Amino acid sequence: MGFLAGLWCFALSQVQAQDRPGVELEQVETSDIISEVSLNGTVNALRTSRLSTAVAGLVEDVRVETGGRVARGDLLMSLDDEQAEFELESARAEASEARVRLEEAQRRLTEARSVGAGRNIAATEVSARESEVAATEAALARLRAEEKRRQVLLDRHRIEAPFDGVISYRASDLGEWVTPGDELLTLVDITNLRLDFRVPQDYYQRITDASELLVQAKGPDQKPVPVTIESLLPVSDSRARTFLLRATGPEELKVLPGMAVQATLRVSTGEQGLTVSRDAINRYPDGRVTVWIAEPADEDLYEVREKRVEVGSSFDNRMEILSGLDGDEHVVIRGNESLEDGARVRLAERGSR
Repeated sequence: MGFLAGLWCFALSQVQAQDRPGVELEQVETSDIISEVSLNGTVNALRTSRLSTAVAGLVEDVRVETGGRVARGDLLMSLDDEQAEFELESARAEASEARVRLEEAQRRLTEARSVGAGRNIAATEVSARESEVAATEAALARLRAEEKRRQVLLDRHRIEAPFDGVISYRASDLGEWVTPGDELLTLVDITNLRLDFRVPQDYYQRITDASELLVQAKGPDQKPVPVTIESLLPVSDSRARTFLLRATGPEELKVLPGMAVQATLRVSTGEQGLTVSRDAINRYPDGRVTVWIAEPADEDLYEVREKRVEVGSSFDNRMEILSGLDGDEHVVIRGNESLEDGARVRLAERGSR
């Protein structure tokens, strides 16, 4: 009977323990204190090219419209190149003619040398034929260079995309006469983007390699994404007391040039302090801020009591505790909605409510 009574008492205690409120605990931590500042920024394209032509001519073909996506090397626009083609053909013919003359001069020189200078042919004749070969070689080199120049001029009648991007502006159309330097198209790189933010001057010296910048595009379902701080421009705005911070983001940051973005900059204050999860903090209308402290009791139960604290800065879902805690406590971070001082609670499975 004694054994059964003991077993019954144990089972009863287990049932009672299961009826206790379930909570999740966390150890108070000592960690580096991080300062956070909210920033507003703008997305700018790393490359924006106002495309023009290197030769004058009539626009003969237009392959793109405003808003069209293009790849590097795509033909965007071409000028009438009929005259340039004729001039290239003429240069090729002249070079071919010079090549024939050179072959003939080399044949005659080889023939003279085979006969033997001073015996069957005068030495001066051999020298003259050598000079003729050298002159013809020089003429051929000049004509080949002219052929290449004409080819370059012909190629410059084609305006091709220098990089992948989107046509944001088109200034010319079919039949228009354009000259070198005229803006024909504007091409914007929408893949390689930079994010520009104005940051208070106080943070300039505090930004290090360990600093974090989390960017969130304005829009539904947009989550903060860590980006890389590329450079700080110390040229400050004398009126706004800010400097320019430039960053680049990963592909999953879905933004386009001209869009507004929000960011959170996290920099270390160089100090350490006590911190708890933001979920451990309870705020009351009268201004009180408290946490629930859990201390071991019996039978795997904990006894909780409410403790008033003074909080400082918040960062990365944590709160700095300025006073009220010693650092060795366990605080309730889940299940603290309806606790009472002195209540006995049990540990709930992590993640359960």
